[in-house]
Amino acid sequence: MAITGGPNLNSVAASVQQTLASNYIDFTSASTAGWAQQYLPDLMEKEAEVFGQRTISGFLAQVGAEEAMTADQVVWSEQSRLHLSYECTVDADGDVNGTLTITKDIDGNALTTNHGIRVNDMVLIAQAGVVVKALVVETPSSAVVSVEPYATAALSTLSDGTATVLVIGSEYGKGQSYSDLTGTHNSERRTALTPQFKSFTNKPIIMKDYYEISGSDASQVGWVEISGEEGQNGYLWYLKAEGDTRARFTDYLEMAMLESELTAANSAIGFADKQIRGTADSGAGGNGTEGLFAAIESRGNITSGVTGVNAATDLAEFDAILAEFDKQGAIEENMLFVNRATSLAMDDMLASMNSYGAGGTSYGVFNNSEDMALNLGFSGFRRGSYDFYKSDFRYLNDKATRGGINDRAGSAAIRGVIIPAGVSSVYDQNLGKNLKRPFLHVRYRASQTDDRRMKSWVTGSVGATTSALDAMQIHMLTERCLITQGANNFMLMK
Repeated sequence: MAITGGPNLNSVAASVQQTLASNYIDFTSASTAGWAQQYLPDLMEKEAEVFGQRTISGFLAQVGAEEAMTADQVVWSEQSRLHLSYECTVDADGDVNGTLTITKDIDGNALTTNHGIRVNDMVLIAQAGVVVKALVVETPSSAVVSVEPYATAALSTLSDGTATVLVIGSEYGKGQSYSDLTGTHNSERRTALTPQFKSFTNKPIIMKDYYEISGSDASQVGWVEISGEEGQNGYLWYLKAEGDTRARFTDYLEMAMLESELTAANSAIGFADKQIRGTADSGAGGNGTEGLFAAIESRGNITSGVTGVNAATDLAEFDAILAEFDKQGAIEENMLFVNRATSLAMDDMLASMNSYGAGGTSYGVFNNSEDMALNLGFSGFRRGSYDFYKSDFRYLNDKATRGGINDRAGSAAIRGVIIPAGVSSVYDQNLGKNLKRPFLHVRYRASQTDDRRMKSWVTGSVGATTSALDAMQIHMLTERCLITQGANNFMLMK
């Protein structure tokens, strides 16, 4: 039996001390692709985390809560204002002594005849630095209210145009009853005032994603030691990809709750393109959900700051914010979530309120001296009767999220949001009683059969075999919406 060596058998020692292809691995050949030189490098196995914490989730966990639901929509009611105040148009000489035509409520909602002003009401009428006190003498079945001033014979101090009217009480003569009012005024006064019912609704959206890897790749060991936000580690690269997919989906849960909008009536989204099914009607308008920013833009307050770039950059602008809060719920404690530029601008604003001592800067959590670390940032402050707690909002800073969008958004960029702390008392339609809940909370679909808060399941033949597919598929799903209660107490900074 003959033994024949292969043509490339490396069985002969080199005659000289040289690095020859015959006795060393050729790191540049196709069989060892991926190595760029013939010498083994000092291999750093650990993957470098050059972006720090890449996820942006956690905002809603700080300011809200999560609660299960079993319906296709959430309906809740909120209190209306207690006092009667309206915008009106003055006719100084109309109907002898003057008339007011009610146009809007104090929040800007259009009104016609459904105002609450009645005969014998005392009202204040304000216009261009002038305030007139008057008695209501007639309120016919229209938006026109006839008044007679207390101080003058007519509304001579007011000019025709827009004004604000406020009901401050009523006045009757001795022994006078409703039946003593003349003509139609009797029925106009005896109409009882019923609180306005304000109901809001939102619907959950279904979000999905998945990751897939073949069975061969799932059993292949790499040379890079991976790590990630989801706790994955080791030398199996599919762990890295699966963990990143899950982390990205977790961020989607938060970004969708912040940015989503309800579909407009004239939108092309709907059954027409077959992308989203299951809506109540055959056209658009039944998709989407109302996120935080959309809720504030629709029912809350917006500030663009003094310069139109950074909100709350000086005390005058911040005082304007406080004045607006005074008109709303006047909630004492509020949280500020802002981007870096606005955070620094607010630090500068607060620093400018302090004097500078000869021995060093005087502001901060201590009296700074030359030998101390200088604290140039502020985490909270009190102005008037309001407490504010400031925090950086990573979502607004990260270039891969809203930070990158803001670079090109100009005046539409979102610089921060002011959120009231604490809870609100609301009437729950499902339970039939008042409950105290955070102003922000996430509702997700769940029952005894299926919890859709954050579902995850594996299919395929890798691991626990569920099908003949030679791969592993990891599925993720959620069905949720954000409830923004009392949006009038929120402020969006643009």
